[in-house]
Amino acid sequence: MRYLTIGGATPSPRRVSVLALGAMRFGTDTDEPTAFAILDRFLAAGGNFIDTANNYAWWHDGGRGGQSEALLGRWRASRGIGDEVVIATKIGARPTRAGVSFADRMSADEGLHPSAIRAAARESRERLGVPRLDLLYAHVEDPRAPIAATVAAFGALASAGEVALLGVSNHRAWRVERARTIARATGVAGYEVLQYHRSYLQHRTDVPSPRSAFGDPGLLSADLLDYLSAEPGLVNVAYSPLLAGGYTRPDKPPGDEYAAAGNAARLQTLAAVARETGATPNQVVLAWLMSDPLPTIPLVGASSLDQLDESLDAVDLRLSADQRTRLDEAR
Repeated sequence: MRYLTIGGATPSPRRVSVLALGAMRFGTDTDEPTAFAILDRFLAAGGNFIDTANNYAWWHDGGRGGQSEALLGRWRASRGIGDEVVIATKIGARPTRAGVSFADRMSADEGLHPSAIRAAARESRERLGVPRLDLLYAHVEDPRAPIAATVAAFGALASAGEVALLGVSNHRAWRVERARTIARATGVAGYEVLQYHRSYLQHRTDVPSPRSAFGDPGLLSADLLDYLSAEPGLVNVAYSPLLAGGYTRPDKPPGDEYAAAGNAARLQTLAAVARETGATPNQVVLAWLMSDPLPTIPLVGASSLDQLDESLDAVDLRLSADQRTRLDEAR
């Protein structure tokens, strides 16, 4: 396993694996014995960066979520896991009541007001069984909450030692910059880790992100890429990098949002590099992300040990300079 440091500008930087494991479906679609086996394999391979959220997976049973965090708490306790594992969670998008539909979810979110932030962070600590959250993200935008109030509430959690690092997911670039500027001006901890969708295929600019239905952009936009370039201390955790099987499963091709000009050439180049390296297309995508000049940590899901092993093997795949250039320049 290889590692990099997140939160390097804070008093509490953490060394995390260059591959993160997503636990979104653990405790629901992925049963506990299978989830525990996947977590054990990831840990044995040197992986120490695990991602969840307080609302995972509310849609599974029409409840409010929390199943994933609770399962991770049980796994930690049963294995004697301490601070050698970094568990990131997210707050702000948990429904305030059961039975909420996707269409109504935005109006029912807990949001990012200070009282909601304090309560959600406390409940996440309880489910995970930890005195301090390793990394806490603002999950989605909350236009109802003043940015300064959200920043102050997150900063207070960090000052009280209830959170080590702060991050932000699915927010527009101007909101990220505004929040970080306010944090610096007021002397509190600010967002140091970003989490946005990024993959090898280019997303069409004339088709909304799938996350637009949730009121947030989701994609790592050109503005955010520029922002990452200008702020070298930031790291992007790239979720859904493998497009839910879109690179390898004929029955699950990428959606219309990836029918962009140039993607046919990118798929051809991806296949060629996979043949040259003896790797799978999924592994080449992950290696491409991990070798990006901007610090990027792919966040992968797994519902079986085979799926996890495929992703873990990508850590050792090193693309040549020529292969990297061809992948970057495919049009």
